Amino acid sequence: MDFGQMGWLAWLIIGALAGWLASIAMKTNREQGLLLDIVVGIVGAMIGGFVFNALGIGGVTGFNIWSLFVSFIGAVILLAILRMVSGRSAV
Repeated sequence: MDFGQMGWLAWLIIGALAGWLASIAMKTNREQGLLLDIVVGIVGAMIGGFVFNALGIGGVTGFNIWSLFVSFIGAVILLAILRMVSGRSAV
């Protein structure tokens, strides 16, 4: 995996923050711990980067607020997809 401009520690920090914020927004915070928050945030960064790049806006650019935002949006998308697949209600 190529970390690009961000080192592995930055990916962990952004992933943890984005995953945690997305879990709060999607009301899954009680179900997932720190490790799952990090995984959701990192996968969310990839999803968000893909979506934002496809829209011509630009994805993850480094260790900054924009990258956190992109990762958060991607993590919310991931959690919404997982919720639809698992068949759980939105409440």
